[in-house]
Amino acid sequence: MNFDFTEHEEAFRKEVRHWLEANLPEDLRGRAFASSRAGLNEVRKLRAWQQTMHAAGYVGMDWPREFGGRGASIVEMVILYQEMARAESPQLVNRGGVSMLGPTLMRHGTPAQQRRFLPRILTAEELWCQGFSEPNAGSDLANLQTRAVREADGFRVNGQKVWTSMAHVADWCFLLVRTDPAAPRHKGITFLLVDMKTPGITVRPLRQLTGEAEFNEVFFDNVRVPAENMVANLNEG
Repeated sequence: MNFDFTEHEEAFRKEVRHWLEANLPEDLRGRAFASSRAGLNEVRKLRAWQQTMHAAGYVGMDWPREFGGRGASIVEMVILYQEMARAESPQLVNRGGVSMLGPTLMRHGTPAQQRRFLPRILTAEELWCQGFSEPNAGSDLANLQTRAVREADGFRVNGQKVWTSMAHVADWCFLLVRTDPAAPRHKGITFLLVDMKTPGITVRPLRQLTGEAEFNEVFFDNVRVPAENMVANLNEG
């Protein structure tokens, strides 16, 4: 079996390397994980960098073309990440949106959700955080307790998330909630898209010994989520 890169792949590597050498701002070099603990000023720079990468076709490369990607192979994605690391480029500021939420919406989202959210994920116009882990539900998400009660026009959410990277700067959160407490613990979970500006949301940074805060706690107190922000089916998140 031949594990060598193909001629096309090597040409792509040279393309990416030259582009990064020409376009990566010097003040962002060496900031690989900057977004996790960035303040608003640095996030503005990181948004601009993702927008520059998107304009060049390097954001969401593995997304299908109909959703704004270029249908890139896994090998091309590896090459891109290798070259970004070599150049000491920051990771995408919206990497959770690009790598996790985007593919979820492409597979399970409604056409309206895809039109509304996917373009803004690629451009970092809207930043996303992941609302999964809780004080008693980390790697075992079946223990999650954040509750969403169905109402006529949506949901009412109450509970707490923790270790939420980017919550301090995110515009939106993709959130797992329990909607049927009587169901078996691996069932009765629903996937919601939550505007972080909604009344009732409180974000509290978790300070480290360095004084930086890479993670956050997020509290939901009677937070209303419109019905159209549910992804896929009720209790099947």
